[in-house]
Amino acid sequence: MIKEDSRRAASIRRAALGTAVLALGLLTAACSQTDADNTTANFSSDPETAKIEKVVRSYLLSNPEILEEMIQAREGREMAKAIAPHRKDIETPFAAAWAGARDGDVVLVEFFDYACTYCRASNPDIAKLLSEDKKLKVVWRELPVLGEGSLAAANVSLAAAKQGRFKKFHDTLYAEGGPTPDAIAKAQKAAGVAPMQSPEFMQEIDKNNELARALGATGTPTWVVGDRILSGAVGYQALKDAIAEARKRRA
Repeated sequence: MIKEDSRRAASIRRAALGTAVLALGLLTAACSQTDADNTTANFSSDPETAKIEKVVRSYLLSNPEILEEMIQAREGREMAKAIAPHRKDIETPFAAAWAGARDGDVVLVEFFDYACTYCRASNPDIAKLLSEDKKLKVVWRELPVLGEGSLAAANVSLAAAKQGRFKKFHDTLYAEGGPTPDAIAKAQKAAGVAPMQSPEFMQEIDKNNELARALGATGTPTWVVGDRILSGAVGYQALKDAIAEARKRRA
């Protein structure tokens, strides 16, 4: 009896280890057959393992949403692994390039470019989140990848951060539209940013490029909150949900 129980337990473990691979294959099999009962699957030669695999297969074919949940869980683990070794650098702002609660319980980070229309479209979402959530801290990271205007704007923006005038410059330049020389000059004047050059600025931009590569970021805006990475203009609700999830994990 003990021997039989041990054999059954070993079969279950083998089946469990193969479930993820089997599950991913099943979705393709299910979609390529009109009659699920006639779908051919490669089951283990071990009778006990094959029996378990057939039960798992049947269940997954009846509940394909589980496959998506498995994929999302795997992606979540990969995101967390990418963020973990760089979290301090990601969440520590350059000078005053942040807003909200100084010691916020959740930090929302945006890698952005002033020439990115999706970043500009997301700015009101950030403002709404900050107005509603008094425990939230937002950190902005310059990632000027869209040309000379982006780089020029980033340099003035970093100067604004050093002078404690980042948010005013940031919002004003977005309100002006793209980072043309005239728009940058108007935003600089409106925010009261004095002309300033520093090797720190290019060092910061290089650092942000390295962080973006480490995260697998392919464009702007890229968001980091908790253990999640979001890409694009995901919208207010998606950001709010991600913040709530990060806060729940901290509790």
